[in-house]
Parts: sequence; structure tokens; C-alpha cells
Amino acid sequence: MFDLKYNQSLSDYNSWRVGGPAKCLFQPKNIEELKSFLNQLFKSSPDEKIFWIGLGSNLLIRDSGFDGTVIITQGTFNQITVLDNNIVRIEAGVACGTAARFCARLGLTGIEFLAGVPGTIGGALAMNAGAHGGETWQYVSQCESIDRKGNIHLRPLSDYQPHYRHVIRPADEWFTAAYFKLIPGDKAESLEKIKTLLAHRAATQPINLPNCGSVFRNPPNDYAARLIEACHLKGFRIGGAAVSTKHANFIINDQNATALDIENLITHIQQVVKDKFNIALIREVQILG
Repeated sequence: MFDLKYNQSLSDYNSWRVGGPAKCLFQPKNIEELKSFLNQLFKSSPDEKIFWIGLGSNLLIRDSGFDGTVIITQGTFNQITVLDNNIVRIEAGVACGTAARFCARLGLTGIEFLAGVPGTIGGALAMNAGAHGGETWQYVSQCESIDRKGNIHLRPLSDYQPHYRHVIRPADEWFTAAYFKLIPGDKAESLEKIKTLLAHRAATQPINLPNCGSVFRNPPNDYAARLIEACHLKGFRIGGAAVSTKHANFIINDQNATALDIENLITHIQQVVKDKFNIALIREVQILG
């Protein structure tokens, strides 16, 4: 009934291009199929581990893979709907850059910064993604989510607690869409802002090589990249993974790295920064497996 893939490598589903297989991989055709799948999965395996992947940025999948079910949202939950009062409903599988440009073309401003976030709206909601002074949850008015049994919930902002790069939310629920309350503004100015953000990103980040985006959160009143660079770690390599010489808070896979290479490099950076500055860098990237 469902198009399921078993023992499917996840290396094609994340931006580092590493990682082992998922026990089961499912890309639903629509929300009704997802509801039915989750309901049947709950009845047959109520404790099954479930993980959702959009564009697979901000994610490190270990070489051993994931002993559970992975649900792919990208390419399925990709609708954007303009509602009254400058509210835009954006589904979880929409790429952040697509959402930013769509709204800018309508003269609805506020989320231009999302053009520089290499993920989907679902991921941006889950981690309160931000860039250039903006954060996702500044503009969210309510969210749609789906639970383990396949039930859809429309939740107010008060059901969530957004923080820097993470959000406290109802357990065992996953985002399917969000409603963004935006600000009417100048279309040309908004599109120009996006163009400038993307040019800055291309100039300062290794976007042409496999990476996950920023690896570490910025500590209070400082920048992870500054600390890493001050430790002379730019270009430092473990196996096929290296600290980018373009931006020190990026790890690139430029020589067929394994997930273990990347994880060991993350740990090494944390240890060196801790030894030199007595600052514990917190991972922004999520590790699966």
C-alpha cells in the first residue's frame, strides 16, 4: 500500500552526503497518506523510532544508520498559501529560500533572512533557524503538526517555547505547516535584500562543497567561528573532513569523509576551544544514529 524503502542509505538525504541506512524510509505523497501511514505504524509498532528529514542540513547521520523509520518531507509538503491579514501558510517541506523569495515577490517582508538558511521550513521551525539578526519564530503565529497516531493539530504560539536554536514543543509531534504573520513592504527592496544576503553567503561560506551549515551555536557575546579560527583550526583535517578555510564554523566533506571523521572533528574542535578559552561550544548540528 505504501511505497517503503528498506535499508536505504541516507547519504543522499543529507547535505554532508554521509551516513548509513535507515531501517525504513517513507516519502508520503500527501498529508492523507502520511496520516494513514502513521496511524498504521502506531497500531503495529507504537514504540517505533521516527525521524523526519527535509533537506538534511544541520544533520549528521552516523555510519551505522538509523534503526527506525525516516520520513522525507521535501518535495511533498511544498504548498504556500496566502491568507488574509498578511498571513502566509507555508508547509514544512518548502525550502527556506523558496519561502523567502515567494513572500518577497508579494511585498510581504520579514523572512528575507531565511533565504540564507539551507533547509526547509520544518527544520527552521524545529531549531528556530536564524541569520542576519532574524529568527524563524519571530514571525510564526500558529503551527500545524501531526502526532504519532496521525492526528493533525493546529496549535497556537503559546504551545511552543522558542529559544536560541531550539524550540520546546509538544512531545511526539512533528511540524507539517506554519502560519507566518508578515509585514507589508517594498517588493523591490525585499528582493534586493535577499540578493545581497545570498551574495554574502556565497562569498563567506563553502556552499559548493558538502556541509551542514553552521556546526556550532554562537556562545553569548561571541562567535563560534572567531573562537575556532583563533585556535588556528581553519583547514584542520581528520580523514576526509576538514574545517573550512572560508568559514571556520563550517566542516566540509571534500575527500569522501565518513560520518565518524566529521564527528571526531567536531569533538576535536570542542576540546581545543575548551582548552584555550574555557568555552564549551554547543553543537547546532543534530546527530542521528
